[in-house]
Amino acid sequence: MTPLPTILIVDDEIRSLETLERILADDFDVRCASNVAAAQEVLENEWVQVILCDQRMPDQTGVEFLKTVRERWPDVIRMIISGYTDAHDIIDGVNEAGIYQYITKPWRPDSLILTLGNACRLYALQRENDLLAVELKMAPSNARRTIDQRRETLRRDYDVKDGIVRADNSPMNGVCSTLQQVARYDVPVLVCGASGTGKELAARALHYGSLRWNKPFVVENCGALPDPLLESELFGHKRGAFTGAVEDHVGLFERADGGTVFLDEIGDVSPAFQVKLLRVLQEGEVRPVGSGKTRRIDVRIVAATNKDLDEEVRAGRFRADLYYRLAGIVVRLPNLKDRPDDIAPLADALLGQAMDKLGKRVPGISREAIECMRNYHWPGNVRELQNEIQQLLVVGEEGKMLGAEHLSRHILRASPSTEEAPEDFETVAELDGTLKERIGALEARIIKETLIRHRWNKSKAARELGLSRVGLRGKLERYGLENVKPLPERRASRG
Repeated sequence: MTPLPTILIVDDEIRSLETLERILADDFDVRCASNVAAAQEVLENEWVQVILCDQRMPDQTGVEFLKTVRERWPDVIRMIISGYTDAHDIIDGVNEAGIYQYITKPWRPDSLILTLGNACRLYALQRENDLLAVELKMAPSNARRTIDQRRETLRRDYDVKDGIVRADNSPMNGVCSTLQQVARYDVPVLVCGASGTGKELAARALHYGSLRWNKPFVVENCGALPDPLLESELFGHKRGAFTGAVEDHVGLFERADGGTVFLDEIGDVSPAFQVKLLRVLQEGEVRPVGSGKTRRIDVRIVAATNKDLDEEVRAGRFRADLYYRLAGIVVRLPNLKDRPDDIAPLADALLGQAMDKLGKRVPGISREAIECMRNYHWPGNVRELQNEIQQLLVVGEEGKMLGAEHLSRHILRASPSTEEAPEDFETVAELDGTLKERIGALEARIIKETLIRHRWNKSKAARELGLSRVGLRGKLERYGLENVKPLPERRASRG
């Protein structure tokens, strides 16, 4: 229960004190004093919020007493109550004692209660304001400390050694060594790779491994905007520079001053914009759209593309001088299909992220599901794997291992390869050769996918395929699948 606000009534007339106490007791915690000495004793021992003091007292006037209160207890709200309305007293009260309100007798109970309630709320607001003032004084250092802590967390998350998930023998090891070596040198880097291979992750690893790690890292997808909008986003604009420019806009280059600008899909920018970007990189300054003044910038450029920029330069679609400005160091990221051993650690890491996002917990992904994912070629690379893991978690049962039966069908139909399959099965399953061989390869993949979805229940698989058990058994023998069994379960190794 919220305690009642405390008020102190000071009056030399005992009957007046008793009347006030009786009327106010339901709404306030009332303390009474019949003289100045008793009032000071209450103030020294109680947390008083409002003083209601009589003006005419034998030892000291109310204004004189409240001047003392103002000096010793400045937070207390001070009020005078009097039957005399001398203008000089009122002026002295306001100027010298900081009187909140001068109440004249006779007073009305409801009006007095309302006035005292307002005074108590004013006291609470003053206290809150004082606390906020203290917090505001501490805010810059606290905000700086919070920002530094978050940047340290980001630096650990994007560390080349631990932030880029891979197997011990991964093709990414050479890439990570290059990133780690290049990061600390202030040279432009061009990251090349297909969509979804992790170009932005590599750019962040470069930034957080550099001396600029505690400065901004900003991202712009250059292929997503037409030239006018891209120019405005990167360089900024002045108010009225074009229709819709209702206020000044600071561009990303200025916002990233001292840090890193990541220009994704740089190969998609037009020849006209390539000229403007080249000037910025050469001069180290930008001119906002609609402005006659240039502004100096200090940024590191990391660019990325899924195109072959060497070929684009030869074809005349990309400026050679801009290419050499961007490609101080070239880093090429491999496709996920060329990193089969990375599938398991990547799947475990992505599963951990998906569980945190969706609030659903499972022990891990089965070995059979991992093997099926290893067989798939992943045209969408890590981004496609991330989507598959998320849908696998959604359709799977909470608390149970995620099995291959929940994988998308196109992944299950990828060229089969298991530990128990014959060594020559890949040759049989290749989709080339005669029509009969191609149909047979496709049939084998469909049968394998159906068995996995039905958790190797041959009766259910035969029923779905419209085959008898004997007919299914014959096809399994033909394609070397009769001895294939589900692989034992595995536990996710997310550390």
